[in-house]
Parts: sequence; structure tokens; C-alpha cells
Amino acid sequence: MRIIAGEFRHRVLLSNPGETTRPITDRVKESLFARLEHELPGKRVADIFSGTGTIGFEAISRGAATAVFIDADRKAFELLRENVSKLKIAERTLCWMTNAIRCGYRPKNAGRFTPFDVIFFDPPYKMADDIRPGEPIYKALERLARPDVSADDALLVLRVPEYATYELPPAWKTEWQLTMSNMLLDVCRKQPVAAPSPDDGPSTEEEPATS
Repeated sequence: MRIIAGEFRHRVLLSNPGETTRPITDRVKESLFARLEHELPGKRVADIFSGTGTIGFEAISRGAATAVFIDADRKAFELLRENVSKLKIAERTLCWMTNAIRCGYRPKNAGRFTPFDVIFFDPPYKMADDIRPGEPIYKALERLARPDVSADDALLVLRVPEYATYELPPAWKTEWQLTMSNMLLDVCRKQPVAAPSPDDGPSTEEEPATS
């Protein structure tokens, strides 16, 4: 995998072959970021289910100020940290090995990384049909809309299979979609609706596994 454009254009990234990650193709990444480019300069990004970080690194390369990478796969996480080291951007990134569905999205003592302005949310495809009220992944998307987690006008980019059936929380409204290579990228804007109660998941800051 490689970075397409920006500060780190053409830099090759370590990737995790096999079934644990689903790297996005260059063609899809180029089409997506061509439409997101004006949303990124100076912004705080979250790359959730990040794998080895190809999306978050593309955002950093195109001007994002910071990126938080969240993933639970140990091998992918090790390669992610190696990619950070290769690019020499440790001060602009935070790598957090944790459950991307159950966490509160607020790493402890990392105030300059939040609230997020742009959130990339890329769950395993088998979870897509569970995005409906009452399910853990739906509650995770609700928590991402909390005011201490995401900015008032935050953007959410959700990747699911092309024909997935799902229901987003009211806090996220689709602005546009991109369908390519049997996948759907649903780009949503945060709406001014009531945030979920603390009972819906962690609301306090959490200790990141590493940085």
C-alpha cells in the first residue's frame, strides 16, 4: 500500500496480508480523498478499525493536523507503529490498541487529538448489517457523536459492503455516497441532536494502550 498524494506522496506503507484487514485500493482512495480534500487541512482525524493505517496516513499527508488510530489486531497494530516510525510523525499521531466497538473514543491525556473533525469508521464487513438500533456497533456510532468526542460539524466516513442494509443513528446524516469495487462509502455530517446517555458506553477518558 502507498500514500497517493500530499506531503508523503508515493511513500510505501507496510500492510498486513490475509483476512484480518481489508486495505482500500488506490483507485477508491484517490476518488474518496479527491472529494474530502477541503475537509482535511488542520483537522483532527480518527481512523477507527485502522488496520495498518492507510486511511489515516493519507489524511495526514493531505494536511490533517493529527490522527488517532484505533484497532485491536495485534499484528496490524505492530505494523501501524512501524509505519508511524517510517514517516516520522509520532508527534502527530496516537496509536491505540483497544476494542473499537466498546471504547469511549477519548484517549486519556490526549486533548489535542480530540474532538475529532473527520472520522473514518471501517468495521469488518460482517458487522455492517448489525448497524441498527440496540446493537453495540450502533451504540458506538452514537458515542462518536458526543460533543466531547466529535466536533459540531464533524464528518463521518463509513465503509460497508455495496449492498449492506443498515440504519445510522439520527446524529449522522448522509451527505453523499461513493460506490466502487463492491464497497459503499457513506459520508455523513453530524446533526444537532441529543447525545446518548452515559449508560450507552464509556464516557470518561481511557488510557490508550500505547502511542
